Amino acid sequence: MSAPNATGDRLLVPGATCWRIERAERFSFIVDAADYFRHTKAAMLRAKHRILLIGWDFDSRTVFEPGGKTVPGYNELGPFLRSLVRKRPALEVYVLRSNLRLLPAFEGLWEGVTPVSVMNRFSSERLHFAIDGAHPTGAVHHQKIVVVDDAVAFCGGIDFTVDRWDTPEHLDENRLRRALGEPHGPRHEVAAAVDDAAARALGDVARDRWSAATGQDLEPIEATRDVWPGGLVPTLRDVDVAVARTMPRLGDGAEVREVEALNLAGMAAAHETIYLENQYLASRTLVDALAARLREPAGPEIVIVIPRKSESPLEERSMDSARYRMLKRLWAADLHDRLGVYWPVTDHGTPVYVHAKVMAVDDRLFRVGSSNLNNRSLGFDSECDVAIEASADADEDVARTIVALRNALVCEHLGVEVEQFEREHAERGSFLAAVEALRGSDRTLMRFTPETVAGERSLWAENDLMDPDRVPESFARSVARWLGGFVD
Repeated sequence: MSAPNATGDRLLVPGATCWRIERAERFSFIVDAADYFRHTKAAMLRAKHRILLIGWDFDSRTVFEPGGKTVPGYNELGPFLRSLVRKRPALEVYVLRSNLRLLPAFEGLWEGVTPVSVMNRFSSERLHFAIDGAHPTGAVHHQKIVVVDDAVAFCGGIDFTVDRWDTPEHLDENRLRRALGEPHGPRHEVAAAVDDAAARALGDVARDRWSAATGQDLEPIEATRDVWPGGLVPTLRDVDVAVARTMPRLGDGAEVREVEALNLAGMAAAHETIYLENQYLASRTLVDALAARLREPAGPEIVIVIPRKSESPLEERSMDSARYRMLKRLWAADLHDRLGVYWPVTDHGTPVYVHAKVMAVDDRLFRVGSSNLNNRSLGFDSECDVAIEASADADEDVARTIVALRNALVCEHLGVEVEQFEREHAERGSFLAAVEALRGSDRTLMRFTPETVAGERSLWAENDLMDPDRVPESFARSVARWLGGFVD
């Protein structure tokens, strides 16, 4: 099976599976929002010229370190940013939040899910806040990017809002894990940090978004100081980093589907293991690509970690019911027992909400960003991911790091040490078999089965109206499937 849009032995191809490939002197992988909030604050604290915050949601009351400050400055996002512009006369801060308006018929269902007025208290001539409505009707901007002086940038799936904070321990009860005074459940997140030319590339993405939303062009910045957060240890040094995007067609602008192309290329190229962490499993395009690999006699093992349930009633009716059909397709294709789909739980069985967006392919490719395994992320909503590849001419450190990152993630969910997992993997010669052998009764991964999801089928299944990859084609598919009784 050939890798679509990849050339030769390269999966990351500018103009096809990614937008650009740029060098990072430092690349770091950040797991869970406790570390992400701390490191982004430390980087912003060093800003001299500009901070760009691009997100799906923002809440000025977001607390960086609920257990007490280890990084100087105010401990809430709003006061922190206001204090920075007061103290630094040359600093400009730009905050761009997605316009969450969906189709008018469904707007009421989102009331209370995400606060809409949380940033209105920001008021400064050098602290700029905008709502981004420059998208097709029904689409949202879903990128999550932080850029500091065009010198350091963060990209992943984490928003600066009140119910994201958690640590990798994912305790059943954590007095620090609160949203506006109320406790919230355990949550798993992932992001990456880059510097140098890779940071400037993410700065270009962020500035383009600001320009499209406001009509205001921001010039690039020449970095004059090191703003890398002091406590963030680089995972890799001197590495090529690709930026892959999804951008919907709007006006005269062209549609960009780099994320989709990269997913398909990675899935097609895998020899041994495809490891996925994601909030959703709802894209028929991607699931069909995975199913094709499962049918092959010598195809790769596929391990997928997703949440047990979605966060809202609307998502349960649309995304969980679509997941029901996607799981059926994968199970039907798993002719050689190479598939495992799981959700993580705490020591006492509380589901950990998986909000990470990760793909690891063998020891070759690692992608992290904002994109989900659903239709919207492939063509309708804006997304931004970063990826590293261990190509034939790459340093062996990249290949070793990809495997180490993947193993660290699955070990976090299993509640075991990496060394124990590596021994099990080596003895069994199978990533999936190692996962199965180490699943326990405490903190662990629970396996999805047909019985698990038996009650999740509904008339919302594969609803292209709520989860389109483009319009009007998606709406036409939705109508056709409804008239056909959703026949697989």
